[in-house]
Amino acid sequence: MKLSHRPTSAFFRTLVVLFVAFTQPVSSIELEYQHGISLLHELKYPADFEHFEYADPDAPKGGRIVLSTTAPIVNFNGARGPELPNAMGLGRTFERLLIRSADELSGLYGQLAAGVALSPDRTSLFFRLHDHAHWHDGVPVTTDDIQFTYDQIMSSVHGRVYFQSWIESLEILGPKDFAVHHRSTFNNSNLVAMTWFPVRPAHYWEGRNPNKPTLIPPVGSGPYRVADFDRSYVTYKRVDDYWGRDIPVNRGRYNFDEIRYEVYRDQSVAREAFRKGLFDIMFENDIRHWMSSYDVPALAANQIRQSTREVRKFIGAERAIALNSRRSFLSDVRVREALTLAFDFEWQNRVMRHGTQTRALSNFANSQFAAEGLPTDSELEILKPFQSRVPPRVFTHAFTLPVSTGHGINRVALERARELLEAAGWRLRDGRLVNELGEAFEFEILTQDPSMQRVLLPYTETLRLLGIDGRMRLVDNVTAINLLRGRDFDAYVREHLLLNPPVGELRNHFSSGAAGVQMGGNMVGVRDEVVDALVEMAEQASTIEEMSAIVKALDRVVLWGFYHIQINATELERFLYWDKFGRPSGEAAASLEYLTGSSVRVLDSWWIDQLKEQRLAQLQN
Repeated sequence: MKLSHRPTSAFFRTLVVLFVAFTQPVSSIELEYQHGISLLHELKYPADFEHFEYADPDAPKGGRIVLSTTAPIVNFNGARGPELPNAMGLGRTFERLLIRSADELSGLYGQLAAGVALSPDRTSLFFRLHDHAHWHDGVPVTTDDIQFTYDQIMSSVHGRVYFQSWIESLEILGPKDFAVHHRSTFNNSNLVAMTWFPVRPAHYWEGRNPNKPTLIPPVGSGPYRVADFDRSYVTYKRVDDYWGRDIPVNRGRYNFDEIRYEVYRDQSVAREAFRKGLFDIMFENDIRHWMSSYDVPALAANQIRQSTREVRKFIGAERAIALNSRRSFLSDVRVREALTLAFDFEWQNRVMRHGTQTRALSNFANSQFAAEGLPTDSELEILKPFQSRVPPRVFTHAFTLPVSTGHGINRVALERARELLEAAGWRLRDGRLVNELGEAFEFEILTQDPSMQRVLLPYTETLRLLGIDGRMRLVDNVTAINLLRGRDFDAYVREHLLLNPPVGELRNHFSSGAAGVQMGGNMVGVRDEVVDALVEMAEQASTIEEMSAIVKALDRVVLWGFYHIQINATELERFLYWDKFGRPSGEAAASLEYLTGSSVRVLDSWWIDQLKEQRLAQLQN
């Protein structure tokens, strides 16, 4: 019998089925698109929600708000990390795929994205853009814009630091659909990272340099557009036909017809301008002025309101002295602990901060991720495999620091510091601390903040009691960048805040791999295999409870390494405003966002109360 070289129809059909099965793109998987996503907890807002709790859907539109900024108006490019900073407020002209709600730890909701879906194996994240989303010139927002934005981000330092390590590829599935493919599996920090860049218009930037600073505002997709500007101000007008006005995440927000930023390079001038009513809200970070500079008739008459908000968007230490463990004399943990003990927090808090600060005793202070007391059973279970490689005190002692009376010298702390220095090989000789080679202990602290001089100078005087030649050096931005890039410093006063929840930033701040990254978050040079393992575990946590236990364990290991002299935990948001605004009744729920920070500004839920504005105008006239 002669064999046929043509396959039978049944065999042919089988081959086709197998071919389709093995070549079927991930995009054809049947997916259930959702209005939002969270990998750590149930979303607070259901699919049919109408507005965020901290926004009033009945808030009236209209009026004008004037704010201040210290940055001159020199660039409208919109990209991250251009040569010049973007104009203040420019973020209101562009939309993001997802935004994080201000009243959930990790609830992300669609803005440009009408739907989002995660593949069953969590390796691919799918997006579907709103059908009616369009740019201010009427051109629809499509995946061409997504591809353009992705390419620009991935070619930048920002992209290499926050995206390149985990994004495998971007797949365009159609004009409104695309997928982001992970190198492994998606975790919470990856999702949060998807909120960190605004989508930019591909058609506008064709033939233009998308990375070059420009004073020509590009076309946007957000609720406002640039109406007028100069180096000393910029004015944004609300877009009448804004496509996203009534989607749930925006309803009740963006109520001002006009938002204007006035540039005040000097804060003393800005304070005087605010008192005269030249702008509407004053954010006051200097406690001296908060306590004494606003005792004016307008405040007594309730024309100006003085207020505070507790915000938990960032956690950790607002100010910390980073100790560069790459320096030979700072590589000894006993030396770093001695330097920490010598810092009298209570004295500087009483004398210089009116007792308003709380010391940061955790890398994640003011959050559920901060280690407190002795390790819990769940923390011990996590730490036990590493017991031989971590300081014994991690298991046996709660992390605390000496508390002084705030008066005089903290002799108990200094005596312990002297013991630690001696154990590390440093001896007093003729009033100076020297090592076995006779080299003096010299210690220089860099700062870019002039106000820190009042804190650091008394500290260096205390160090001299130990025989340490302590010095403070005030440096400009260029000098600081050069020294930090080369890790050529002993200590540097930094902000040591992490986004809440902190998982997305753990690797950058604490991992061995980040210790060699120029300008990375791990400026102190933590290189610890145990820390690396705990960071990996935290990134893979599937619940908020699991993540909390792992991060607390990590916190204990890092704290007992004494890499930072942590000063104060996050403080209240302090501000004053002229009493002409309406504020939503649910504003207190937005405890994870500042009035003017990030993509979900609580201030965008305020509005002009016409009766208050009229009464204020009558009083001022």
